[in-house]
Amino acid sequence: MLFKHLTDSWLNKPYHHDWLEKESRRLMSFYRQARHPDAGFAALDNQGKLADDSQPDTMLTARMTHCFAIASIQGEPGAGALARWGIRALLGKLRDAEYGGWLAGIPQQTPDGRKQAYLHVFVTLAALSATLADIEGADKLLAEATDIIENRFWSDEEGCLKESFNRQWQDPEAYRGGNSNMHATEMFVQLADVTGDSKWRQRALSIVTKIIHQHARSNDYLLAEHFTAQWQEWHDYNQDKPADDFRPYGVTPGHACEWARLLLHLEAALLRHHETTPDWLLTDARGLFDAGIRYGWCADGEPGIIYTHDWQKKPVTANRLHWTVAESCSTAASLLKRTGDATYEHWYRTLWDYIANFLIDTQNGSWWHELDSDNKPSSVVWSGKPDLYHAWQLTLNSRLPLAPTLGTAVKAGLDRP
Repeated sequence: MLFKHLTDSWLNKPYHHDWLEKESRRLMSFYRQARHPDAGFAALDNQGKLADDSQPDTMLTARMTHCFAIASIQGEPGAGALARWGIRALLGKLRDAEYGGWLAGIPQQTPDGRKQAYLHVFVTLAALSATLADIEGADKLLAEATDIIENRFWSDEEGCLKESFNRQWQDPEAYRGGNSNMHATEMFVQLADVTGDSKWRQRALSIVTKIIHQHARSNDYLLAEHFTAQWQEWHDYNQDKPADDFRPYGVTPGHACEWARLLLHLEAALLRHHETTPDWLLTDARGLFDAGIRYGWCADGEPGIIYTHDWQKKPVTANRLHWTVAESCSTAASLLKRTGDATYEHWYRTLWDYIANFLIDTQNGSWWHELDSDNKPSSVVWSGKPDLYHAWQLTLNSRLPLAPTLGTAVKAGLDRP
């Protein structure tokens, strides 16, 4: 059933836009406390405090810098200074001055760490958003991060990113990850918008073609997360680590929903620039969302999206992570904009209701990052409230068109109703 020109949709109600804006500001206020006195940003606990032994975290610094940069474009007082703090850290203490690139933390404290594609994607995203916000040093960071993505991680032969290297850019990992390539897809479309270089959209399409159209589609949209270096699906990878925070065993239904949104953004970007646009992008987006919701939502009889299930579609880690719901809700909004199908209005409202009733912490701030199978706060996979990125982007994506990408759209003022 099609919605009546979306006139009855929450997406077109001024009250809902106002609610989203207030939630966006509430989240932003909480994460101002994540500024680490030494450099960049670090994880917050459930009360929004830095632990006494907290250390600067490169991924969180990149994500926070991205968010604060966009907020500064919107007119959030103080956000620009926080974005500058992040850029300085990524160009300074968090950068590996000896070999280039970034480790998980300050290089002197993580000398044996690996250089992950996932992390470098977010450093590049931070640089992109800070460039749009005219943050000092952002252009320098963008040039360096893009060069590393281009010359260290991107593989023309594979049409995807390689996964990781040691600190000296040796010892390539014999593994390929869906997660790092998913966020590369998101970032590449934004990189094309900011730089005007269409090759990044084509690289996003290359990733999507391999991981989604070739692999996920052939699995009835059960999403393979892990691959060998030859791009063979690795279904038993990390079977002994079912609650791993970035590479859990099995299928992650929240990622299926997240990929679906990225396919829609890519489709909209290709159409906007009059580039060849496969018609399967929408088909695959709908298939991914359907599989993610079908096997993730209420899989154990309680509301919420489970973290993982196995290849027989049985729950493995039934804890609910906040990002899975945020991304699924954002995708429901995107599919509704794209299709007008009332099914997605239902899911958009259902997922926001779940967020409001279970995830939003009205007493301490932010959202609970993890709930158990009874929807009570838990910390099996994640502890504290370290991440602004997913929840905050949901409050924006719901109010923005599918193209241009988030930072470019906010810069153009398209977040205003």
